Amino acid sequence: MQDEPKPQDAPNDALPQDDAATPPAAGAITADQAKLVLRRVKDPELNLNIVDLGLIYDVNVEGSDVRIDMSLTSPGCPSGPEIMGEAEQQLKTIPGVGGVTVNLVWSPPWTPDRIEPRVRAYMGF
Repeated sequence: MQDEPKPQDAPNDALPQDDAATPPAAGAITADQAKLVLRRVKDPELNLNIVDLGLIYDVNVEGSDVRIDMSLTSPGCPSGPEIMGEAEQQLKTIPGVGGVTVNLVWSPPWTPDRIEPRVRAYMGF
Protein backbone atom coordinates (compact mmCIF):
# COMPACT_ATOMS: atom_id res chain seq x y z
CA MET A 1 0.00 0.00 0.00
CA GLN A 2 1.30 3.43 -0.95
CA ASP A 3 1.17 6.30 1.46
CA GLU A 4 -1.16 9.16 0.56
CA PRO A 5 0.79 12.24 -0.57
CA LYS A 6 1.06 14.85 2.12
CA PRO A 7 0.21 18.50 1.39
CA GLN A 8 3.87 19.48 1.70
CA ASP A 9 4.66 16.98 -1.07
CA ALA A 10 2.38 18.79 -3.53
CA PRO A 11 4.11 20.88 -6.20
CA ASN A 12 3.99 24.63 -5.59
CA ASP A 13 1.70 25.24 -8.57
CA ALA A 14 -0.88 22.87 -7.08
CA LEU A 15 -1.23 24.90 -3.90
CA PRO A 16 -3.86 27.64 -3.78
CA GLN A 17 -2.43 31.08 -4.35
CA ASP A 18 -3.58 34.28 -2.70
CA ASP A 19 -3.58 36.82 -5.55
CA ALA A 20 -3.78 39.75 -3.12
CA ALA A 21 -0.47 38.69 -1.55
CA THR A 22 1.26 38.16 -4.89
CA PRO A 23 3.38 41.17 -5.85
CA PRO A 24 2.89 42.56 -9.34
CA ALA A 25 5.13 41.04 -12.00
CA ALA A 26 8.31 42.91 -12.78
CA GLY A 27 7.40 45.80 -15.04
CA ALA A 28 3.68 45.49 -14.28
CA ILE A 29 1.90 48.80 -14.03
CA THR A 30 -0.37 49.47 -11.05
CA ALA A 31 -3.15 51.97 -10.43
CA ASP A 32 -1.09 53.32 -7.51
CA GLN A 33 1.81 54.06 -9.87
CA ALA A 34 -0.56 55.87 -12.19
CA LYS A 35 -1.95 57.98 -9.34
CA LEU A 36 1.55 58.78 -8.18
CA VAL A 37 2.58 60.24 -11.54
CA LEU A 38 -0.76 62.05 -11.87
CA ARG A 39 0.17 63.97 -8.69
CA ARG A 40 2.67 65.83 -10.90
CA VAL A 41 -0.21 67.37 -12.84
CA LYS A 42 -1.45 70.61 -11.32
CA ASP A 43 -4.49 72.71 -11.97
CA PRO A 44 -2.73 75.95 -13.00
CA GLU A 45 -5.40 78.17 -11.43
CA LEU A 46 -5.41 76.45 -8.04
CA ASN A 47 -1.80 75.19 -8.08
CA LEU A 48 -2.92 71.87 -6.59
CA ASN A 49 -2.46 68.43 -8.10
CA ILE A 50 -5.40 66.77 -9.83
CA VAL A 51 -5.39 63.72 -7.53
CA ASP A 52 -5.75 65.78 -4.34
CA LEU A 53 -8.36 67.94 -6.05
CA GLY A 54 -10.46 64.83 -6.62
CA LEU A 55 -10.45 65.22 -10.40
CA ILE A 56 -9.37 61.59 -10.94
CA TYR A 57 -12.49 59.45 -10.73
CA ASP A 58 -11.09 56.07 -11.83
CA VAL A 59 -7.80 54.47 -12.83
CA ASN A 60 -8.00 51.20 -14.76
CA VAL A 61 -4.91 49.21 -15.71
CA GLU A 62 -5.20 46.32 -18.14
CA GLY A 63 -1.85 44.80 -18.97
CA SER A 64 0.32 47.71 -20.03
CA ASP A 65 -2.60 49.98 -20.93
CA VAL A 66 -3.86 52.68 -18.58
CA ARG A 67 -7.28 54.30 -18.76
CA ILE A 68 -8.37 57.11 -16.47
CA ASP A 69 -11.70 58.80 -16.00
CA MET A 70 -11.28 62.36 -14.87
CA SER A 71 -13.27 65.54 -14.58
CA LEU A 72 -12.52 69.23 -14.35
CA THR A 73 -13.61 71.78 -11.78
CA SER A 74 -16.14 73.13 -14.30
CA PRO A 75 -17.24 72.38 -17.87
CA GLY A 76 -15.91 75.78 -18.94
CA CYS A 77 -12.48 75.29 -17.36
CA PRO A 78 -10.08 77.12 -19.70
CA SER A 79 -7.19 74.90 -18.60
CA GLY A 80 -9.02 71.64 -19.38
CA PRO A 81 -7.08 70.68 -22.52
CA GLU A 82 -3.78 71.56 -20.84
CA ILE A 83 -4.57 69.48 -17.73
CA MET A 84 -5.76 66.48 -19.74
CA GLY A 85 -2.73 66.63 -22.05
CA GLU A 86 -0.36 66.81 -19.10
CA ALA A 87 -2.13 63.83 -17.45
CA GLU A 88 -1.62 61.78 -20.61
CA GLN A 89 2.04 62.82 -20.88
CA GLN A 90 2.75 61.94 -17.25
CA LEU A 91 1.12 58.51 -17.59
CA LYS A 92 3.33 57.82 -20.61
CA THR A 93 6.42 58.31 -18.41
CA ILE A 94 5.68 55.10 -16.49
CA PRO A 95 8.17 52.44 -17.65
CA GLY A 96 6.43 49.76 -19.69
CA VAL A 97 3.21 51.68 -20.27
CA GLY A 98 1.42 50.90 -23.51
CA GLY A 99 -1.69 52.80 -24.48
CA VAL A 100 -3.01 55.71 -22.44
CA THR A 101 -6.63 56.80 -22.58
CA VAL A 102 -7.91 59.89 -20.77
CA ASN A 103 -11.71 60.04 -20.59
CA LEU A 104 -13.35 63.30 -19.58
CA VAL A 105 -16.46 62.61 -17.52
CA TRP A 106 -19.03 64.92 -15.98
CA SER A 107 -20.98 62.43 -13.89
CA PRO A 108 -20.97 62.82 -11.02
CA PRO A 109 -20.26 66.52 -11.27
CA TRP A 110 -17.12 67.63 -9.47
CA THR A 111 -17.66 69.53 -6.21
CA PRO A 112 -15.21 70.76 -3.56
CA ASP A 113 -16.33 67.78 -1.44
CA ARG A 114 -14.12 65.60 -3.69
CA ILE A 115 -10.97 67.42 -2.54
CA GLU A 116 -8.78 65.39 -0.17
CA PRO A 117 -9.81 66.29 3.41
CA ARG A 118 -6.31 67.47 4.43
CA VAL A 119 -6.17 69.77 1.39
CA ARG A 120 -9.70 71.00 2.02
CA ALA A 121 -8.74 71.87 5.59
CA TYR A 122 -5.66 73.72 4.33
CA MET A 123 -7.86 75.67 1.91
CA GLY A 124 -10.33 76.52 4.67
CA PHE A 125 -13.28 74.50 3.36
